[in-house]
Amino acid sequence: MIRTRNLQKTFRARSGAVEAVRGIDLEVGAGQIFGFLGPNGAGKTTTLRMLTTLITPSSGEASVAGVDLLKQPRLIRERIGYVAQGGGSDPQESGRRELVIQARLYGLSKAEAETRAKHLLALLDLEAAADRKTDTYSGGMRRRLDIALGIIHKPRLLFLDEPTTGLDPQARARLWDEIRKLRGEGMTIFMTTHYLEEADALCDRLAIIDHGRIVAEGTPDALKREVAGDLVTLGVGDKADAVLALARQQPFVREASSTEEGAVRLYVEHGEAAVPQLLRLLDGAGFAPETIAMSRPSLDDVFLRKTGRSLREDTAAA
Repeated sequence: MIRTRNLQKTFRARSGAVEAVRGIDLEVGAGQIFGFLGPNGAGKTTTLRMLTTLITPSSGEASVAGVDLLKQPRLIRERIGYVAQGGGSDPQESGRRELVIQARLYGLSKAEAETRAKHLLALLDLEAAADRKTDTYSGGMRRRLDIALGIIHKPRLLFLDEPTTGLDPQARARLWDEIRKLRGEGMTIFMTTHYLEEADALCDRLAIIDHGRIVAEGTPDALKREVAGDLVTLGVGDKADAVLALARQQPFVREASSTEEGAVRLYVEHGEAAVPQLLRLLDGAGFAPETIAMSRPSLDDVFLRKTGRSLREDTAAA
């Protein structure tokens, strides 16, 4: 459904050239939810805007929904749906009216547009608010209306740019269910996100992007399996260097690193067995950890291993 080869985008600024996307190779199969995961500024939205024909690539090639991106952008626009971060509904129009107008713009007759709008209002649980102005909608309702506007013409491929940003956890989980329904109907979905849990919960496959380059790609489970075992984090304060040196001598420790906050991160085989061994080892060496925690590999661990920093920390700082 999507194929790119060395797709690049460079912007010109007073300070010089800014390489927003530095050579993206992607293949997205039909009928799947494909996630583009990365921090703000990583190149996610720029890539999406190229694929949706909103900006022209500086170089490279791509096909979208079976159409060459550079040769037939108008045909691509007919075949895809696009939901931007900010949405696109008119606050003074009703949800039903917005949908009918959008459908007519895609060439549906008035009767077809009204029928399609009614179906989507029911599908996305907006019937009760269908004839209210959209400025009375909650954030979650507006986001569901945005998706309805994006699929009013029954596209083969739907692009969602940060679909749940700003939503509370309940509204986010509800929107996840709606996105899964669309996949169940055979639609291919390409979504950008910086939420680790969202990528893990929704995506059949994903690519992790950082500084305009893809650093990892695969299913969430496969990417997590690449991380070397379970993660044990020891809070040891100013003893981090000594504990790190000791831990690296142990055969069950696959990887070890320290953080600026005085923690030691250890990837170990079979965390349940490793933790007691580590405690005995530290006790024998005269080290008493302030904290100790064990976790299974997460997508943040994948990001950390590929980039040397945490995606959670990047997102929190943005």
